[in-house]
Amino acid sequence: MITLQQVRKDYSSEVVIGPVDVEIPARGLTALVGPNGAGKSTTLTMIGRLLGMDSGTIEIAGYDVSSTRSSDLAKIVSILRQENHFITRLTVRQLVGFGRFPHSKGRLTAEDERVISEAIDFLHLDELENRYLDELSGGQRQRAYVAMVLAQDTDYVLLDEPLNNLDMRHSVQMMQHLRRAAEELGRTVVIVLHDINFAGKYADYICAMKDGQVCEFGTPAEVMRPEILSRVFDTDVRIIDGPDCPLAVYY
Repeated sequence: MITLQQVRKDYSSEVVIGPVDVEIPARGLTALVGPNGAGKSTTLTMIGRLLGMDSGTIEIAGYDVSSTRSSDLAKIVSILRQENHFITRLTVRQLVGFGRFPHSKGRLTAEDERVISEAIDFLHLDELENRYLDELSGGQRQRAYVAMVLAQDTDYVLLDEPLNNLDMRHSVQMMQHLRRAAEELGRTVVIVLHDINFAGKYADYICAMKDGQVCEFGTPAEVMRPEILSRVFDTDVRIIDGPDCPLAVYY
């Protein structure tokens, strides 16, 4: 479980994220949704300790994020930010291998190589593993970054807008991969999404944020309601019955 209590980040007197209070259950996929500037990415990066909080507490599986040693935390939680600045002359396999650093400290073992291969296969990157990053499309690179995070082999995986640079087909495939990671690998996956319908289809829980705070948390059936989504996104949203799940219509 991930627990946030009175978490706050002050960017200025006018821009404040929090206080955020929420409990994200272990296992399964939780989607953070909300309008631009709602605090989704800030909250995610504070959970992953890539950004310090100004007050409050965050615990992951009972570990205090602010006081746990980095080497120990890296074996519990992995995170992928929106901006990734890796050397483009790395191959896909080399990039994914960086995910093993908390375990290997740079000296890859046979077990590390096995995990790297599994992550590459899981994201269907086996035909690209010896290609350099600057030879890939944006969507292919995004899949390689996610494979790197999965290779870190943590129970908790945080992804900030993993559908960036992906077209419709690859967005669906990515969500299917993350769904499988939650179900087959037993991971707790927390992702920032802009498409509410992807959240409604693939997430176990939806955490809706607005004005720096959590305004709704629940299952898709509980959150995918017209009055809730219209209030969260400040626009008229209708909910219609889709073939597999409710669909939000807002255009």
